[in-house]
Amino acid sequence: MTMTAFKPRPYQVDAIEALRAGWAAGQTRLAVVLPTGAGKTVLFSHLAHQMLDNLGGRRVLVIAHREELIEQAAAKLLAVDPMLRVGIVKAQRDDHADADVIVASVQTLAVEKRRQAIRDIGLIIVDECHHAAARTYMEVLAHFGAWDGVPVAGFTATMTRTDGGLAEVWEDVVFRLDILDMISDGYLCDVRGKRITVDTLDLDKVKTRNGDLVDGQLGQALEDSGALDAIAKAYVDHASDRAGVVFTPTVATARAAAAALTAAGITAAPVWGDMGRDERRATLARYTAGEVQVLTNCMVLTEGFDAPHTSCVVVARPTKSPGLYVQMVGRGLRLAEGKQDALLLDVMGASTKHKLASMVDLTAREVGQAEEGQSLREVAEQAEKKAAAEKRRVIAARVEAEEINLFGSSAIRWLRTADGVWFIRLNSAMFLFLQRDPGTRLYRMRRWTEAHGVHPPKDDVARPLPEALAWLEQQAKILAPSAFVARQARWRSGQPSPKQMGLCRRLGIAVPRGASAGDVADLIDQDRVGRVLGQLILPAA
Repeated sequence: MTMTAFKPRPYQVDAIEALRAGWAAGQTRLAVVLPTGAGKTVLFSHLAHQMLDNLGGRRVLVIAHREELIEQAAAKLLAVDPMLRVGIVKAQRDDHADADVIVASVQTLAVEKRRQAIRDIGLIIVDECHHAAARTYMEVLAHFGAWDGVPVAGFTATMTRTDGGLAEVWEDVVFRLDILDMISDGYLCDVRGKRITVDTLDLDKVKTRNGDLVDGQLGQALEDSGALDAIAKAYVDHASDRAGVVFTPTVATARAAAAALTAAGITAAPVWGDMGRDERRATLARYTAGEVQVLTNCMVLTEGFDAPHTSCVVVARPTKSPGLYVQMVGRGLRLAEGKQDALLLDVMGASTKHKLASMVDLTAREVGQAEEGQSLREVAEQAEKKAAAEKRRVIAARVEAEEINLFGSSAIRWLRTADGVWFIRLNSAMFLFLQRDPGTRLYRMRRWTEAHGVHPPKDDVARPLPEALAWLEQQAKILAPSAFVARQARWRSGQPSPKQMGLCRRLGIAVPRGASAGDVADLIDQDRVGRVLGQLILPAA
């Protein structure tokens, strides 16, 4: 078979390799999680194309649950390899007899007679596989051998489902790509968020069922609060030049939202699940052609909707489910000619008991909260800078502790200037010090004399701190009497001399009450060495 179009992107190749490696290792039911817009249909089309030669004459079954997804999958399979024989099984269509790849509706396969007619399946691909815990999917998958060794690949933008059960289906997620990686690599556009705050929308009065807000109550609360007029005004103010999609909890809210937008001068049309197929297709075509600026919908555009020019998403369906939120917002992130970014308008109400999903839930990374108007990439970059600064602080604190422990355990009297330079004072005309190598944790040894200034050693090598410390201590013992450099020298515990105290007064050095002769000597040496080094331009290492 010869591939003619849609060369796979690098991450798509990696995902296919991860699946094949998992199957080779003995696993069967494996999932891939890719953000909306990552091209999962292209990916599984390449997977089907590659695997056919290894199936010993058996065929590939692609299971989808919506008409649009079935048509898209069939079209992409043929685009990847026009020589493929692709059959469609749904409703009255039953084209599977001579097909290499069969794209089938899960509703049709739920009819035992229809699935019994399909034979010789060697690979199962499940589109939008977060639905696979449903009883219908489980029956279909079991029939085609998913628990009997037939390899299964599931694809989705989100691996969450409020009623659970996915762990029973999928053994492992073998490849996952974060939305921030897609944005950074230029495969998706960045998204910028703005809140539409509706003070009269009391979400605490909306009950929760199956882990999320109840649609009917939520729709009523939106309509009663005047939120739809607020949405229309916000669209005019912030997105008047953008094509957009509004997600609502009920059909009635979708219709009312379209009416509010139209009244505000924005051409809008609603679509919903039970809408006539021809009417829905016509409405979507008008949107694609630009005749309709905004589509309002009752959760029917969360999957399979492919209109890259969409650059505004209005979430007028507040949700506690990050998975659902990702499905909604993902509709606006595809790249398109002239599209700079996507605008997310988030409808927010008064809520104290519900933790609602927000823009930062689009990524699995910990990025903190977004400020008004920030893009997701800006939030992530800010979080990365903060994390890097914290990492540097922790490393610096660890180095500081390490240094203090090292110097503190030495028998030599080490001191440190106000600028953090460690030194050993040998006499009034000479001291040794450590110079930090720029950008490293290595040190170079230096000697200062009043007559000649700073001297490097003959063997001027940057060394780790313990080695540099030991080397300089050895030099100190050679160059000065022990009483001058020993930390426990007997004279240090005595009373400060009048000469010491007078010098401190002249230099403006504050002497703490109860300070010993050694303490005062240290204060004087730190002041003097600090002044000397402060006037020097140390040679770059």
